[in-house]
Amino acid sequence: MPWLPELFSAPVLERFLSDARRDARAAVPYFEGLLSGEMDALVGSFAGEPELHHPTRGRIKGRRAFERWVSEHNRSLAERHATIDDLERIVTPRRVVEEAILHVDGPAGRVGLPVAVAADRDDEARILELRVYYSGWPLTGAHAGRPPVLQRDSEVQQAGVVGEYQRALAAGDVAAVVAAFEPDAYVREPSGGEYVHRGRQQLSALFEHFFSNGGGIGLEHCAVADDGRACALEYNVVRWGRSELPPGAGLAVYVRGATGRLAAARIYDDADPPLRSS
Repeated sequence: MPWLPELFSAPVLERFLSDARRDARAAVPYFEGLLSGEMDALVGSFAGEPELHHPTRGRIKGRRAFERWVSEHNRSLAERHATIDDLERIVTPRRVVEEAILHVDGPAGRVGLPVAVAADRDDEARILELRVYYSGWPLTGAHAGRPPVLQRDSEVQQAGVVGEYQRALAAGDVAAVVAAFEPDAYVREPSGGEYVHRGRQQLSALFEHFFSNGGGIGLEHCAVADDGRACALEYNVVRWGRSELPPGAGLAVYVRGATGRLAAARIYDDADPPLRSS
């Protein structure tokens, strides 16, 4: 995900397929495709004009703008000695979501940046639109915020434990939130790194802090991709406890465990919550 493998050169595909976990039917991952620099393959993976929504560059639309951005992006990654760890992939007929950790040089040393990419696809698996999500905190030490990329869709529904979690999150119910997780589950905040909370004790402390502004977290649900094992929800954060927030775009991935409860939740947004430092 999301690039079409048949459009790339043999050397790129050879590098891609050298990973034993991959096969020739799989799409080329987001970063691997970009770093190849093969513009015809990247542009040809779109159903029409390239369109990508980026946290810092906004909407990038059209071949010329996309090619210019890819060149600038790759030059920046090379200068910062970037490496990529692929994490998870959720594939449905109309939408694919990919997660990775981007490791780059920062002012204080190496930084691991969690990144999620959502791709809407047509009947031939060509990309209609790409949306990239990450927090600016690991790179700059500050939340930049981000205007909505998508709008609320009242038809977006999450069944089972993901729906339970969403209702508990909106209500600010710590016990119900923790009950949605397996005993050894974890929640990773957008900044990644040390901001990973595992087990019921740590999760209780995390959500008590999250709900300390007088209530739960209100999300507008915009789009979902669910393959039965994991669910990716694109949303806008609009409320944090008693505080209304300017709508901010985000994505979260919820992985179901063996018991049917959540084994993991990984968050990708850049909201600046109205909370005191813990």
